[in-house]
Amino acid sequence: MGGRGAGKTRAGAEWVRAQVEGSKPLDKGRCRRVALVGETVDQVREVMVFGESGILACSPPDRRPEWQATRKRLIWPNDAVAQVYSAHDPESLRGPQFDAAWVDELAKWKKPRQTWDMLQFALRLGEAPRVCVTTTPRNVGVLKDLLKLDTTVVTTAPTDVNRANLASSFLDEVRTRYSGTRLGRQELDGLLLEDTDGAMWTADMLEAARVEEVPELDRIVVAIDPPVTGRTGSDECGIVVAGAVTQGPPQNWRAYVLADESIGAASPSAWAQTAIRAMSEFGAQRLVAEVNQGGDMVAEVIRQFDPLVPVRSVHASRGKAARAEPVAALYEQGRVFHMRGLGKLEDQMRAMTAHGFDGKSSPDRVDALVWALTELMTEPASKWRNPQVRAV
Repeated sequence: MGGRGAGKTRAGAEWVRAQVEGSKPLDKGRCRRVALVGETVDQVREVMVFGESGILACSPPDRRPEWQATRKRLIWPNDAVAQVYSAHDPESLRGPQFDAAWVDELAKWKKPRQTWDMLQFALRLGEAPRVCVTTTPRNVGVLKDLLKLDTTVVTTAPTDVNRANLASSFLDEVRTRYSGTRLGRQELDGLLLEDTDGAMWTADMLEAARVEEVPELDRIVVAIDPPVTGRTGSDECGIVVAGAVTQGPPQNWRAYVLADESIGAASPSAWAQTAIRAMSEFGAQRLVAEVNQGGDMVAEVIRQFDPLVPVRSVHASRGKAARAEPVAALYEQGRVFHMRGLGKLEDQMRAMTAHGFDGKSSPDRVDALVWALTELMTEPASKWRNPQVRAV
């Protein structure tokens, strides 16, 4: 899986060569019959066969296969054959048999499941038939199922790894326009952005919340969810910066998530200094810290570095999912917006369900986000509607 221009076509072409070629031009390779499968026959021919990074361009003269246009196939000097197939016609794979296949851009096919299934039945030659899949990832079922198989080996490459062979103006343009967005993470970083079933936040919801700039904010906070310990292997320390416009009644309020300053397993002094630095950088009025694990220690550590920092200690009396639900509702109402560069936070958000966190480790970044938006939006709104209500 790779970003646009990362070198996926070249990788596929070289893989085919490695399968069909022997030590010498006429020596047999491990594979004799190869399927070349793309979205259309034209795309297979123009990209996988004749493209600048295709099979013919990668082959030295004494090993270059011959293209037989009428039969839509390549024949190598050692008699190995690669046949062209279109994903628009899955039934064309019913009957032929192969010992290898190169599948290109699987995630964009119109009939991915049908074509993939027909290809599997055709891979019945040799001792261990193999498939090389080169694709920019998309959230499609056949790709997700493929990645879960024990027999699948995954490599990834962002667009930047091939910058020596790409126009600098192209890189500058796509970085400026798409860096830090969902589309950029998919098309440039080559990452599969998969939504968890029952997730409180979806990729589409988060992308709809994307903004390029924020208005003047009435209040800014830094929220911190410190780990139990600072030893190697402990959880991350979630540190999120958010602000809000709180003019008029609560239904008019809007919140903006400005930055994710979370750090990996770190000592108390490291996360305290990171949080204080974020407060200074963004002009935050308050630091909100969960103290369930550390009690008064959290505030004490922070004040060792700045005794004047206004710290509000919060206690988690409910589970993570229950605390997150009111905040998720704000997103559904279109009242929370995200700046760019929040990819790791958004990954955790998409794994948070009403039944808990469906991801690795602990959702520390989401916890910090929830505390920040609760401080800015949820609790002040309750007080605005009912002055007698006190936050617990």
